[in-house]
Amino acid sequence: MTRPALILASGSKIRATLLTNCGLSFTKIPADIDEDAVKDDCLLKGFTPKAVALKLAQEKALQVSRTNPGLVIGADSVLELERDLISKQKSLADAANLLRRFSGLTHYLHSAVAVAQDGQLLWSHVDTADMSVRRLSDEFIAHYIETAGEEILSSVGCYMLEAYGVHLFDSIKGDYFTVLGLPLLPLLGQLRHYEVLPA
Repeated sequence: MTRPALILASGSKIRATLLTNCGLSFTKIPADIDEDAVKDDCLLKGFTPKAVALKLAQEKALQVSRTNPGLVIGADSVLELERDLISKQKSLADAANLLRRFSGLTHYLHSAVAVAQDGQLLWSHVDTADMSVRRLSDEFIAHYIETAGEEILSSVGCYMLEAYGVHLFDSIKGDYFTVLGLPLLPLLGQLRHYEVLPA
């Protein structure tokens, strides 16, 4: 039996690394959707931040699946702080301001994954991690920004837990892969169901 081709509809390095480390062969075709427009539409409709993350992952998978044969994996993460939806920061100065706002508080990272084929949504899932940030001094924030560099702008929370971002937190409740932006264990279970992986 021929296994369906697997496509990752994301430009994320860490998501690609996670799938590669699992032994999966896939093609990267980043989705081209207007994420801000999707978020705005969701918020107008009263979606929760968790539901926004799910919608973004679904839209990415669907968009790529309409023109590419195979099983398409879409993923996205949305950050919720004091009921506000936080998006990726545009500059290191913005990142520093966000870290000051995070300081001493717990925020929620909602990471979603979806699988689509031929323009049809097959499955989707969302997990949440509770991220408790320790009290951060201005001196530490400046040091963190200088050490971690521009790469943190690719992360919705300006942290990369697999690297220097681990220094931001007092505690984390939730799955490690969810924090990295891909609920990996539920996805692998689904890929076994589709016989992309041996059961």
